Formats: sequence, C-alpha cells, structure tokens
Amino acid sequence: MNALSSAVFIDLNDALSKLDKDSDIGAMVITGSEKAFAAGADIKEMSTLTFSDAYGKDFIEEWSFQTAQIKKPIISAVNGYALGGGCELAMMADILYCSEGATFGQPEIKLGIIPGAGGSQRLTKAIGKARAMDLILTGRNFSGKEAGEWGLAARVFASAQECVDGAVDTAATIAGWSKIAVKAAKEVVNKSQELGVREGVDYERRVFHGLFGSRDQKIGMTAFASKKKAEWTHG
Repeated sequence: MNALSSAVFIDLNDALSKLDKDSDIGAMVITGSEKAFAAGADIKEMSTLTFSDAYGKDFIEEWSFQTAQIKKPIISAVNGYALGGGCELAMMADILYCSEGATFGQPEIKLGIIPGAGGSQRLTKAIGKARAMDLILTGRNFSGKEAGEWGLAARVFASAQECVDGAVDTAATIAGWSKIAVKAAKEVVNKSQELGVREGVDYERRVFHGLFGSRDQKIGMTAFASKKKAEWTHG
C-alpha cells in the first residue's frame, strides 16, 4: 500500500489526463483495495520540509489537479481506510461511493498540521461546519455509514465488491449519455460551489441555452418524441 506522494499524484494526473482526452472514455472510477482506498500522505516526504520549501514550491498543489482540469466525471469507490490525503483524494471525485466498512478521517492535527489538499474545504461543504470542525479538530475517524448519512457519500454499499461494481455501473450509465451534455452538467454543478444561487442559476441558464446549438439536443428530443433510443453523436 503506497503512501500518497507528489510522484504518485503526478502519475495519477497523467493517467487521468490521458483518459480525459480519450474519445472512447465517458467516465472514470478511482478505487483501491478492500483494505484501503489510499494510504495517507507520505510523512517522510513532508517531515523535513521547511516553510520556504512548502510555500515556495507550492507543495501538494498538483494534488487538486483533477478537480480543476478533468472534464469527464470521476467516481471514487472507497473501501477500507481513506485517511488524510486518502480522504482528500476521495472527496476530489465528482461522485463518492463507499462501503459501510470504509473509514474516513482527517487526522492531520495529530501530526501538528492541518489538511492541505482541500480536506477542510470539501469536508465542510459536504457535511457542514459543525461536523467538519469536530472531526478536523479531534482527528476522529468516521465510518462509511456516517459518510452516507451526512451527505458525503452519494451511495453506501454493504460490501467492498458491491461498492466497486456500483461505481462501474454508474460510470457505464453516465458514459451512455451525450458526452457534451455530461460535460455541461458537471460544469454547472461544480459552478454551484463557487457562485451564489442567483448567479449560479444565471450561469446554468446560459449553458442550458448553449446546448440547443448541439446536435445531441436535437437527437435526444427527437428520439424521445419518437419513443426511440437516442444515438448520440457527442457533438
């Protein structure tokens, strides 16, 4: 089980970028083993850093690459441990699935630091300030069942295999839709995290209007009216 390091994220970002550009790919799934989704950050890599090293070189900035750059949907299927950087990686996905036995946490406080790859921001947006503050200040772990109850996980499965299968099935469903509509849908949902409701609705409407210039809008609506399956051209 490899610890998450800058080198690991460079490889992951490279793989995701290639899949994002592959016209045959409609969605992606990131998962680990039944024991662990991903080990936390590589403590050895961080232990000798100075402030000038970390700040000057924007340490772990590349860890958030997938959120900002990847246009196709990413689903994380979490089983076992997802602590620290592993939890942050899981939350970077567009959709998070987990098994009941998964264990999440941001235990950085125990190392004399805080989450540095979006943990404090994404966890707070997902489960609210009170719960996020409690978890981050105490370093306490929480279960997959709690992740579902609190709104962090979209779906919770009884077993690890069901979790992975569910993520793959969802990815296949998404990949069966118009790629241009899927790209637009991901864009507007993500925009809701940056804008107020009024500005967000205005932004959504502009993207909605723009899709009426696509071939797939005509194909989809014509197929619906004719009670036929749409044959998308992804344009």
